[in-house]
Amino acid sequence: MRITFADCVLDTDARQVRRAGVAVRLSPKAYELLCVLVECRPRVLSKHELYARLWKDTFVVEANLANLVSEIRTALGDSARESRLIRTAHGFGYAFCAEVHERPKPAPLARHYLVWNQREFALPSGRHDIGRDPHASVRFDLPSVSRFHARVTVADEGATIEDLGSKNGTLVRGQRLGAPTALHDGDEIRLGAVVIIFREWVEGRPTVTLADA
Repeated sequence: MRITFADCVLDTDARQVRRAGVAVRLSPKAYELLCVLVECRPRVLSKHELYARLWKDTFVVEANLANLVSEIRTALGDSARESRLIRTAHGFGYAFCAEVHERPKPAPLARHYLVWNQREFALPSGRHDIGRDPHASVRFDLPSVSRFHARVTVADEGATIEDLGSKNGTLVRGQRLGAPTALHDGDEIRLGAVVIIFREWVEGRPTVTLADA
């Protein structure tokens, strides 16, 4: 998750903080404190609760927490006197007070997909069961297709297909599958009476020019 506030970005997936596009150095405890305050915003967290979260079952002096807050403020251009990010609740604790915008990281585009009757089924990385069952990733509600007929697995090195013990079998390039088989762009897959084309997007592939009618 990318969380933006002021001129800063907190990237919880990369465990990184950037200010004005430049990576900011924070100690592990300071980073953890920032995440806790952002997560619980705008609630004021007591010092006792913060101690319990950051130093569970460990005794630390009170100055440790204040030092971490000071480290965060210095790194992110905040100050105790004119706090834009972290507000001090005197005698109690701290709260994150900046306006925040959360933006999930976009899912990677699928480079593989199946084509059937002008419909496309995207195949991102992972396993994709094909069949008649409502829970199948790619569903064909047709009598010649088994509930879970075949499985396509997409990984960094490419895509493979295997039959899942279907009644009518799975054919690739006209050959009945007996073991997981690698798929290549343009392969014809037959599940009973259903014929699917496997496509793989390849960067740099030239566009096909259609002949004039």
